[in-house]
Amino acid sequence: MSLVDSRTVISEVDPRDPAQRYLNRESSWLAFNRRVLDEALAPHNPLLERVNFLAISANNLDEFFMKRVGGLQRQLAAGVTKLSMDGKRPLEQLQMIRAIVLQEAAEQADLLVETLIPELHEQGVHIHGWAELTAAQRDWVTDYFDKMILPILTPLGVGPGQPFPFISNLSLSLAVLVRRHGERQPRFARVKVPANRPRFIQVPDELTFVRLEEIIAHNIGRLFVGMEIIEATPFRVTRNADLERNEEEADDLLEMIEEELRNRRFAPIVRLETVDTISEELLAWLIQELGVDSARDVYQSRAPLGLADLVEIARLDVPVLRFNTPAPVLHPRLRPQDSEHDAGVDLFSVIRQGDLLVHHPFQSFATSVLALLQAAAVDPHVVAIKQTLYRTAPNSPIVAALLKATEEGKEVNVQVEIKARFDEANNIEWVRRLESAGAHVTYGFIGLKTHSKTMLIVRDEPEGTRRYVHIGTGNYHTGTARLYTDLGLFTCDPALCQDVADLFNYLTGHSAFSDYRKLLVAPVNMRRRFLEMIRRELEHAAAGRPGRIIAKMNQLEDQEIIDALYEASQGGVQIDLIVRGFCCLRPGVPGLSENIRVMTIIGRFLEHSRIYYFGNDGRPEYYIGSADWMSRNLDWRVEAVTPIESPALQKELDFILRTVMNDHAQAWDLHADGTYVRRRPRRGKGSQAQFLKHYHKL
Repeated sequence: MSLVDSRTVISEVDPRDPAQRYLNRESSWLAFNRRVLDEALAPHNPLLERVNFLAISANNLDEFFMKRVGGLQRQLAAGVTKLSMDGKRPLEQLQMIRAIVLQEAAEQADLLVETLIPELHEQGVHIHGWAELTAAQRDWVTDYFDKMILPILTPLGVGPGQPFPFISNLSLSLAVLVRRHGERQPRFARVKVPANRPRFIQVPDELTFVRLEEIIAHNIGRLFVGMEIIEATPFRVTRNADLERNEEEADDLLEMIEEELRNRRFAPIVRLETVDTISEELLAWLIQELGVDSARDVYQSRAPLGLADLVEIARLDVPVLRFNTPAPVLHPRLRPQDSEHDAGVDLFSVIRQGDLLVHHPFQSFATSVLALLQAAAVDPHVVAIKQTLYRTAPNSPIVAALLKATEEGKEVNVQVEIKARFDEANNIEWVRRLESAGAHVTYGFIGLKTHSKTMLIVRDEPEGTRRYVHIGTGNYHTGTARLYTDLGLFTCDPALCQDVADLFNYLTGHSAFSDYRKLLVAPVNMRRRFLEMIRRELEHAAAGRPGRIIAKMNQLEDQEIIDALYEASQGGVQIDLIVRGFCCLRPGVPGLSENIRVMTIIGRFLEHSRIYYFGNDGRPEYYIGSADWMSRNLDWRVEAVTPIESPALQKELDFILRTVMNDHAQAWDLHADGTYVRRRPRRGKGSQAQFLKHYHKL
């Protein structure tokens, strides 16, 4: 397997110092988000795709503040002095985060104001302020305000007998300063910008848009009749979503999560965002009323707030400004043989003929994973379906198929993870619908999240009962299946099917089974088996044989795994890591990690597949599954990673890894000092473009 050697070796790191052996998780994550922003900055990307990357980077920051900053602030408030892997206390990390975010947010604002909005204007897409509208456009916008916005607005004054209103997470508001005629002292008020209207209001028959808050601000006098409007300025708050949870004392896990969702609405504020034109008086009032730290929690911008809403602009149907992305193709083995009569394929027969590996989004999710479940739901020979659901789409056809299977009288068991962050409410709704239909629904362990991507179908056949299994790297989500790169294995291998059956018994019946034949299951045997395979490569290298590891994942943080990789590197094992997000391993350090290379890919699709390769002295082993090399995945989640044993499918994985590792268009290399550097020279098509071409040729 060929590779690109782009190591940078430095000598400043002391490998004996624990604080220098690892990279900081938070700064590494922010570096990932900076790479996303770089795609928005890149002029070679289509214009609306650049807008989309900017929206993604803003949404990522929102979630980072809710999860990571919120957690660190909670630690700080509790007096926690625990050090991060690189030796930083919570306060030090918060200070580091603020410095990075201030720079990143400034770049986001500059990009939008100075580059994207002017370039959109050149292409006939206009995001106008009130002053830029024509008289006719103002008339239309005013009429829209009167009919569609004004009836749902509620001005909330603040003063004696009128406490400061609750501000919900990520909601956009206007802070208003008004004065009654004849009074010297101004009064404060808040107007919430309604979330049930588009953020960008489109003028009919034109590609001209006006921000909703701008429309409200320029008509704010309609809400404060007879008062002088001194100022009306947007602001936005972010609340902590990393709340403490005592699952051991919960009598009902579902009720506990519902209570947590209610409590999350009132969680502490971890960020106050305002535009930089806000007056000192109004800002001081917000800081006081919201109880935020003026030096730590306040972020001001020259750009509109809530840039994640730019997705509304990014989705415009202007093909010339979008990626030309072909529709997913059918896997060759799933194509109808009788094209004249468009006869469908028998998916069960295809799987019986041999294991099948599908690569999304290049190959269709709808005609593979979804089609198998839909076929099973109505197949009279199918007697049972078992499935895990971590995240799924609104109006999910996956859930619809499970409901149909229940109606057809099949035994349906669904493990719905109600603790999936930010999808709790959605998943609770699915629990209730499935339970109402008669499905057997379980929804998690105390202290563990079920993150595995597994489906088991039991079918009566002439030879006897047979089981069919799907094990994937991505969620059963039709939306993300079009945007994330993921892999899925379809098999009826008896040993692997029995392993998955034992896994479901573990999930639903709290079985203590631990002797899995092939499957790597967290938190049961996965950590141990990965460490054994890393050390086996070290033994090969020590005996003079090639030692080789290639691993592709979303994040790398687990200290025991990192230390094992360091040890393997020192023993001569060649290691290539493809890590999309944060990576706490420091590559290229003499005496520590000089044989480890770390790269990442940022492209039109989110890299999400997990692939693990161990050379094993010419008897290679390949694995795919749901788990990253993170402590949470190995110890605190139920995960499933499956071996890929078919030589043909191993060849497919080898092709995927080689293509990614030799990417010179979308690849970045992690250097020992923690910086990511885009590969130079940039040449050829990126790996994702190559996959699109490759699978359309099959």
